Amino acid sequence: MKRTTHFLLTPFLLAIVALFALAAPSRADDAPDTAADAQQTRFDAFEKLLTGSKFTGNFTILGRDAASPPAETYDIVSVKKLDKGDYWLFKARIRYGGKDVTLPMPLEVKWAGDTPVISLTNLDLPGLGTFSARVVIYNGKYAGTWTHGKVGGHLFGVVAKETPADKTDAQTDEK
Repeated sequence: MKRTTHFLLTPFLLAIVALFALAAPSRADDAPDTAADAQQTRFDAFEKLLTGSKFTGNFTILGRDAASPPAETYDIVSVKKLDKGDYWLFKARIRYGGKDVTLPMPLEVKWAGDTPVISLTNLDLPGLGTFSARVVIYNGKYAGTWTHGKVGGHLFGVVAKETPADKTDAQTDEK
């Protein structure tokens, strides 16, 4: 009798386990919410990191002496995710070639895992020209490549929040 009971009990237990497995939410159902939450957290951190930041570094020009690369500075006034695809609106002050302009720029940002890559291809920046670039931001630094017409090179530096002195300098420069 014990064998028969054991034999009948096994299908019964399997049926209960199957019932609970079907009734329980699957991990696949949880994944979109978790992925969406992770993405929103990543976007919020990116926006917070870049808004009010300064990119300070250097750039090289291919074919020229790179022993003392020229300095570059970009003041990022604000960054905001746009509704369209992977585009973000960057409002940035750019000092380049004797020019000093603050422009809103819709820039594509792709993600390599948790690492943002700013991507622009043949973007016309009013008063500056047409540029292409790929810029990786990671661990308080940036690095990438750039092209302006037939000239191009590399760029690299640090990303840091603007200090009150930076903001005072910017206001003085604007006057």
